[in-house]
Amino acid sequence: MSDDPVLQERRGHVLLVTLNRPDARNAVNAALAQGVADALDALDADPELRAGVLTGAGKGFSSGMDLKAFVTGERPWVGDRGFAGITRRAAEKPLIAAIEGFAVAGGLEIALSCDLIVAGRDARLGIAEVKRGLVAAGGALLRLPRRIPYHLAMEMALTGDFIDGARAYELGLVNRAVEPGTALEVALGLAETVAANAPLALAASKRLVSMAQTVDEPDAWQLNDEISGPVFASEDAREGATAFAEKRAPDWKGK
Repeated sequence: MSDDPVLQERRGHVLLVTLNRPDARNAVNAALAQGVADALDALDADPELRAGVLTGAGKGFSSGMDLKAFVTGERPWVGDRGFAGITRRAAEKPLIAAIEGFAVAGGLEIALSCDLIVAGRDARLGIAEVKRGLVAAGGALLRLPRRIPYHLAMEMALTGDFIDGARAYELGLVNRAVEPGTALEVALGLAETVAANAPLALAASKRLVSMAQTVDEPDAWQLNDEISGPVFASEDAREGATAFAEKRAPDWKGK
């Protein structure tokens, strides 16, 4: 396997992105953060790619920030993408996290930056920053209370204890809790299902669902019309309707 901290592999219309520091539990240093940012840039820039899957090499997804690098003054932030090159601005296209083993601290924050999450039933998820005198400042404290009940989010934040993938599924934190060793396979299958759909519609749908959590309803309706309007006027919209009437698979052009 390559020594690059982040690997990219095209799988049809899907880009597989692998955090590749297995000997360091895929801890996030500056090089890995830049690699993730570069992969997201590649995903968004390529019209043939419609979705991405983010996973980790070795025994787990990611253990979070590389504390050894942190102590030396290294900061794994990349421009406006933030920590790990993803937590403040992820991809414009749908992104799925495939978790085996563990996604803890900043590793969970990377996963929470994705749109869908597939996790092994026995995978450990949590934010343990308080145990190290730190704060989960890469988005977990903002995103968790919007996705699971308040008191459970607070318990995770204040105790630093972990939950497993099965419990995360019960809470609605992950989309699929699967048999250990199958998370990547399931995530890739889910990505293929997503990627079969129209590119413009996917991007607009992602923006609207993400926006709906933070925008007041009157503003949301205005943005809804602004974002969805061009999709209804697109060639793909006409192709979708035509293909349905002709009982055939659509040929998406992304325009």
